[in-house]
Amino acid sequence: MYPDTSQKLELNEWLRVCQYWYNRQLGERFTWWQDNNLQLKSFPWWKEMFPPLFDTKPNYYNQKAQLPTIKQDLTRVWHSGEQLDFTRVPSQTLQDVSKRVDIAFSRFLKGDSNGKKSGKPRFKNAASFRTIKIEGLALTIEREEKDWLFLSISKLDGWAKVRLHRPLPDGFVLKNILITKKADGWYATIAVEDSTLPVFNPDEITPTWENSLGMDAVLHEDDYLATSENEKLPSVKSFRKSKDRLAKVSRRKATKKKGSRNRRKLAFREAREHQRIARSRKDHAYKTAHKVVRTGKKVFFVEDLNLRGLTKRNKAKIDLDGKFLPNGQSAKSGLNLSWNDAAFGQFFTTLDYIAGKAGAVVVKVNPAYTSQLLVRFVLEKPRNGRIPGSNKVIPVGLNSHFNPLLDDNLPILWVRALLKSHPTDAVVTASPPGSRLAINA
Repeated sequence: MYPDTSQKLELNEWLRVCQYWYNRQLGERFTWWQDNNLQLKSFPWWKEMFPPLFDTKPNYYNQKAQLPTIKQDLTRVWHSGEQLDFTRVPSQTLQDVSKRVDIAFSRFLKGDSNGKKSGKPRFKNAASFRTIKIEGLALTIEREEKDWLFLSISKLDGWAKVRLHRPLPDGFVLKNILITKKADGWYATIAVEDSTLPVFNPDEITPTWENSLGMDAVLHEDDYLATSENEKLPSVKSFRKSKDRLAKVSRRKATKKKGSRNRRKLAFREAREHQRIARSRKDHAYKTAHKVVRTGKKVFFVEDLNLRGLTKRNKAKIDLDGKFLPNGQSAKSGLNLSWNDAAFGQFFTTLDYIAGKAGAVVVKVNPAYTSQLLVRFVLEKPRNGRIPGSNKVIPVGLNSHFNPLLDDNLPILWVRALLKSHPTDAVVTASPPGSRLAINA
């Protein structure tokens, strides 16, 4: 996205107003929860005895209803003294901020549809609040040329010039647009609805020897993944390769006076280095996922890793005199850095998306002993191409990718993981990749 100078100033003002509105709503929810949570736990019948008290509980609707009153005058930020004008921002954008607060807080208290709870929502600063959503009602496509799209956005002077990275489908319906501020400029993610797309009917897939592929996460030298077909996929190690250059820029920035022009220039260079690292990591995830899916397999078995637990610090060791003893954290810090740099969570999410578009499925298995107790199966033809029900396997101790003394030519498969997670008559279903297109511009 290529806004002009006046449009950049206006978009920055929109981000500032939305950031303040997000933090204000989150603060109201925290205040009410801290004042009434213990009373509700101790005296659940208070809700029936004092209904007016709980009618003031902040939610999506009553917080959104504050907007007409707030727009009547300028809003003063007490800690900075700046005056914010809510009328400059499209109303749908402010309502979307209220929805984001409601989703973040509900997932913190109740969890998502699967019951998985998120962490406590954080207040946003300028670096963490970078995206605003413009609904389709506030958008008008003025002109479309070859690789360019000119949009008219409500309350934004002039046309917004957007460069398309892929052509728009014929007969599409513009749903919304996400405008994101990054280190190297502004980006627009356009969501469209295409009615010509066929309905995705997922197929039932039965895991067999021929259509299954097991993958083991590897943190060894330049290896990233080890597959059940004796193939090792390379890693990229984007942070390891860039950490010296990043550290040099960070040290130079730390010596400059806060608020100075030199410090801002070095902060921009530092942000660009982080952006290159993130983009290199994401590009590697997509390329590796496509390479795995192009093998033609239909079921991909991966480890259900507890990545948060793997990157935890070691527990402190204290002797009887209260002195701290060596606990191996110095070596563990390097391992934690390698886990974070590998970004297996991002890769498995990407693989699930790419496999879903190809009609395949990704199955997560218990990671216990998958690296140490991989097994070799007896070289006999499976009956009807199905996984044999009998456990005719020979344990070999370590994976041959880590033990050079073992023969790499014999086939290796996650027999234990396959047989334990999916019995002979197991059937898995591929999930639809989604009916809406996201076009990065």
